[in-house]
Amino acid sequence: MTDISPILEFLPCCTPDAWIEEARKPENLPVILIDHANNELKAARSAMAIMSRYRSGQSWSAKREEELDQAQRVNQLDLLNRMSRLAREELRHYEQVLAIMAKRDISYTYLGAGRYAGEMSQQIRTFEPAKLIDTLIMGAFIEARSCERFSALAPYLDEELAKFYRSLLKSESRHFQDYLALAESICGESIADRVQVFAAKEQDAIESQDATFRFHSGVPAD
Repeated sequence: MTDISPILEFLPCCTPDAWIEEARKPENLPVILIDHANNELKAARSAMAIMSRYRSGQSWSAKREEELDQAQRVNQLDLLNRMSRLAREELRHYEQVLAIMAKRDISYTYLGAGRYAGEMSQQIRTFEPAKLIDTLIMGAFIEARSCERFSALAPYLDEELAKFYRSLLKSESRHFQDYLALAESICGESIADRVQVFAAKEQDAIESQDATFRFHSGVPAD
């Protein structure tokens, strides 16, 4: 099994037992799978949006394209390549979740988004390159939390689904590392202060009460 200790060290808290108990209820399995599918699709779209917005290094620099230095060009290509690979993997995971849903006769019905990503995105600054750096840090937290929840849920799932969730740990932990590495390289200095900003918001979203049960939701409201 993939070692996720770096993710557990990175995240500000573990998933509360109350969320796991709610997730274990048979009636919530369709919600978990539908929301999981939605999240994989959103992750692919986010990666492709980053590729589209930042396909030119000038997008996060005041310099003209011909004035970009070698380090910035390397960062640009690294960003595009990693996001391209991530998008392909997320779409493959999306297809795998759809196949599991079809096998279990779970209809892909509409499911509104939870508050997790929306609250995190409020911390993203609006100017470049800070916007890109914050977007990547937020991506790292989302991937890390997904990985942590796959691991936390697996012992309580049936054999097929537990095996599938454990199989995702390696790629999700790599995605978390990719996002952080990109943020650090583009920033060119420590991003620790920004990581702490998102960590505080992430912990609040995970540990506070949540009226809507979702894959990334907080503690179920009484």
